[in-house]
Amino acid sequence: MRGAMELEPELLLQEARENVEAAQSYRRELGHRLEGLREARRQIKESASQTRDVLKQHFNDLKGTLGKLLDERLVTLLQEVDTIEQETIKPLDDCQKLIEHGVNTAEDLVREGEIAMLGGVGEENEKLWSFTKKASHIQLDSLPEVPLLVDVPCLSAQLDDSILNIVKDHIFKHGTVASRPPVQIEELIEKPGGIIVRWCKVDDDFTAQDYRLQFRKCTSNHFEDVYVGSETEFIVLHIDPNVDYQFRVCARGDGRQEWSPWSVPQIGHSTLVPHEWTAGFEGYSLSSRRNIALRNDSESSGVLYSRAPTYFCGQTLTFRVETVGQPDRRDSIGVCAEKQDGYDSLQRDQAVCISTNGAVFVNGKEMTNQLPAVTSGSTVTFDIEAVTLGTCNNNEGGHFKLRVTISSNNREVVFDWLLDQSCGSLYFGCSFFYPGWKVLVF
Repeated sequence: MRGAMELEPELLLQEARENVEAAQSYRRELGHRLEGLREARRQIKESASQTRDVLKQHFNDLKGTLGKLLDERLVTLLQEVDTIEQETIKPLDDCQKLIEHGVNTAEDLVREGEIAMLGGVGEENEKLWSFTKKASHIQLDSLPEVPLLVDVPCLSAQLDDSILNIVKDHIFKHGTVASRPPVQIEELIEKPGGIIVRWCKVDDDFTAQDYRLQFRKCTSNHFEDVYVGSETEFIVLHIDPNVDYQFRVCARGDGRQEWSPWSVPQIGHSTLVPHEWTAGFEGYSLSSRRNIALRNDSESSGVLYSRAPTYFCGQTLTFRVETVGQPDRRDSIGVCAEKQDGYDSLQRDQAVCISTNGAVFVNGKEMTNQLPAVTSGSTVTFDIEAVTLGTCNNNEGGHFKLRVTISSNNREVVFDWLLDQSCGSLYFGCSFFYPGWKVLVF
C-alpha cells in the first residue's frame, strides 16, 4: 500500500507534465491559426482597398475619356454646320450682287429717262433718242432666278435620345467585383535553375481560353509576363538558387478580351543548383547562364559534359532541343557516371543516351526499343531511380542497378542500367557531329 502511495505522486507529476506539454502545443497551434486569421483579414482589407482605388481611377479615367469623345463629336458636328452654311450661302451672295447691280442700273435709267422727258419733244429730241437707245440695250425683262425656300437648306440637328439608354445600360453593366479570382496557383515544384508552376480553375462556371503567368523577385516591385497560353503548367527558368520569387496567374474567359483578377501571389524558391554545361569547350558556344549549348562550326569533336555532377537520382533531367542541324547516328544526349575524355559520343560504357535518330544506348549497346527521332522543339527527359545499392548477384557485369526512364515525343523506354560503382550524382552530356544543334538543359 505504501509503495502504491509513493508511486501515485510520480504518476500524477508525469501526467501533469504531459498535460502542460499538450497545453503548450495546443497554444502554439492556436497561435498559428490566429496568425492565419490575421493574414486572411489583411488580405481582405488590402485587396478591398486596392479594388476601391482601381475602381475610382478607372471611372475617373472613363469620365475624362467620355467627355473628350463628346467634345470631339461636338466639334465635328459644328464643323459640318459651318461647311453647309458656307457652301449654300455663297450662291445666294452671288445672286444678291447680281440683283443689286440690276437695281442700280434701273435707278440710273429712271433718272435719265425722267430728265429726258422734262424737255418735251422739241430741243430735247437728242436726249430722248440717246435714252431710248440706251434703254434698248438693257434687258429690262430679264430677272434673275431666286430659289424658293423649300429649295435651300434649312439646317437642324438630329439627336437620338436613345443613346442615353444604350450608354446607361452599358454603364450599369460595366465592371464587376469578384470576391475571388477564377484561377489559383496549385503547386510550385523546384527544379535546377527553375520552378515548375501549376495552376487550376477554382470557378466551375468560368471557361478559360488563355492563362497569363507573371513572376518577380520578392525584392522587386515589378511583375513580368513569363507565359501566355492555354496550358496549366509552365517551367520558369533563369531562377537563381535560394532566392524567393513571387508568382501569380490570371485567365481570359472564352470569347473575352479582358483578363480576370490575379490569383493570390505564391512564393517559391529553388534550392537546387542550376545545371550548367562546361565552358571553354571548343566545339560549343554557351549562353550567359551556360544552360544552353550550341554546336558551332568548329571541326573539334567530342562530348560536352556538365560542369559538375549536378543530376541526382529521383529528379527529372530535361533537355529541350531548340534548333537542329544535320543528324548523325553517333550523336548523343544523355547521362554518365563520370567524364571520360577521348570519346566522340556518349555511346560508351557507364553511360546511357539517346541518339538524334531515336536509338537508345545503354553502356554502349543499342537497345531494341527506340524513341522517335529528335526534332526542333523535342523534349527529352531522364528519370533515374536507384534499384539496388550493393553487389548484384548476376553475370551482367556491374555492381549497382539504376532504373532509367527516357521519354521523348510522348513515348518512353524503361530499362535497368548497371554501373561499376555507386554514384551519388551523375554528369550529363551531349555530342553532335554537325553544327546547328542547340540544347537547353534544366
